[in-house]
Amino acid sequence: AVLVALGVLGAPPTAGEELSGVFQLMGKFECRFTNGTEQVTLLERHIYNREQWMHFDSDVGEYVGDTPDGEKVAKDLNSRPEFMESKRAEADTVCRRNYELFTPFSVERRGER
Repeated sequence: AVLVALGVLGAPPTAGEELSGVFQLMGKFECRFTNGTEQVTLLERHIYNREQWMHFDSDVGEYVGDTPDGEKVAKDLNSRPEFMESKRAEADTVCRRNYELFTPFSVERRGER
């Protein structure tokens, strides 16, 4: 149902291009560790058709809109105190808690460059 809605509501093509009929909505989540678990950052990115439209950085502590539509959604999400409290805690509850699972696949960083 979501894919059909995205196909119907898709952005218009740029000048001289045809609609491909393929729309991509993607979320990316990254846990960044510095000095083991001394500093943990969660980065959540929301991407639509290869354009990041909103993101959450646990160091900032709120959603940031990267496009006008993203700003609207970010404002709405940031206005929900219980949701934001849970989101801010995810650096600990998701990243730090699963550090041992992530380390074989991560690049080790030591302090600021």
